[in-house]
Amino acid sequence: MTSRFVTLKNKPVSAISGQPLQPGDRAPAAAGRTKGFGNDTFDVIGDTAGKIRVLNFVPSLNTGICDAQTRRFNEALAGDDAVAVVTISADLPFMQQNWCGTAGLEGAIMVSDHYDMAIGEAYGAHLTDLRLDQRAVIVVDAAGMVRHSEYCPDIAQHPDYEAALAAVTALR
Repeated sequence: MTSRFVTLKNKPVSAISGQPLQPGDRAPAAAGRTKGFGNDTFDVIGDTAGKIRVLNFVPSLNTGICDAQTRRFNEALAGDDAVAVVTISADLPFMQQNWCGTAGLEGAIMVSDHYDMAIGEAYGAHLTDLRLDQRAVIVVDAAGMVRHSEYCPDIAQHPDYEAALAAVTALR
């Protein structure tokens, strides 16, 4: 298998673990934590059954691109009960909830991959050298099939928002 790396301004900064998903693949069940000291978990597929999912992977909500990416998908799809936007990052649940309050997105679904990086591994987005998730957007249909996937090769690159939103629109 060929090694994959994420870059920062064309310089490799971390190896990537896991296999990236492609349209037509079945989205794997994978869970992360939702509360700081609790054992509550959230399965990005099982806990959103019957919905179109936008799996929004970001390295850290405390950066400008991650903030913009998460706001964009949550604001664009707000109020659409057929769609679940699930943001996955290695930020601790406390930080994720603080970010939601500051951003005015208290109802956003945030899942922390911090504890075991299980979601990043399952989706081919675990930045092993940084212990973060690679910036990616995976659109999964209500039946659990991947319909759109984008893994940003550079950590400072925005995803193609319009392509992801078009994939969601096509599934309605």
